[in-house]
Amino acid sequence: MFSDADAAALYDRLNPWDPDLWPGDAFYDGLVAAADSVLDVGCGTGQMLHRARERGHTGRLAGIDPDRAALDRARRRADVEWVEGTAAQAAWHGEFELATMTGHAFQCLVTDQELTASLAAVRAALRPGGRFVFETRHPQARAWESWTPANGSEVTDPTGRTLWVEHRIESVTGDVVTFTETTAEAGTVLRTDRSSLRFLAAATLDTFLAAAGLVVEDRYGDWHRGPLTADSREIVTIARRP
Repeated sequence: MFSDADAAALYDRLNPWDPDLWPGDAFYDGLVAAADSVLDVGCGTGQMLHRARERGHTGRLAGIDPDRAALDRARRRADVEWVEGTAAQAAWHGEFELATMTGHAFQCLVTDQELTASLAAVRAALRPGGRFVFETRHPQARAWESWTPANGSEVTDPTGRTLWVEHRIESVTGDVVTFTETTAEAGTVLRTDRSSLRFLAAATLDTFLAAAGLVVEDRYGDWHRGPLTADSREIVTIARRP
């Protein structure tokens, strides 16, 4: 058996939040530290907000995510607000200086309806002048082409089991990529999860942002605030509620 709780714990092992090691984490870490109130949309296991508290953030911190097992891990810290729900279900109004979506969580908004409803809810949660910061993988980099069993990884989970995690593409339809993630132990499949991600071009992304009443303030092609170019692998966006 490999439960949802096991999967959440393994996620933390595979994706530790470490601003000293990962430039993307450092990028967000600085923004969170400078904001007096932060909403992390798609907060997962809450690692970013946990670290903010550990580093002395004294303002309001809140996270929302639909994954109950991930939130159970997040709730190990009770000095952060944790809400179970999707981005579109966020019900705050004018309460946050900063909203974030890290770990390419924005790409989980696959349909136009999901995007429209989610961006509307994020805008509503921001106070006037508040910023929404997120990243998506640039479609020109075709990151999904490396998501193959040959590029799988061996990892030791928190219980000491040696596991193999691999990905396999099922389909690429327009700008939506559907794939599976399989977790196995000693050749025995323990779990297979299916996901879809949307790879939006910058121009299409900006159309959705504008329709939601968000203004693009800054746009980067990497975590060092470099320009968006033909070689960029990321589209990092800072949007503002006027």
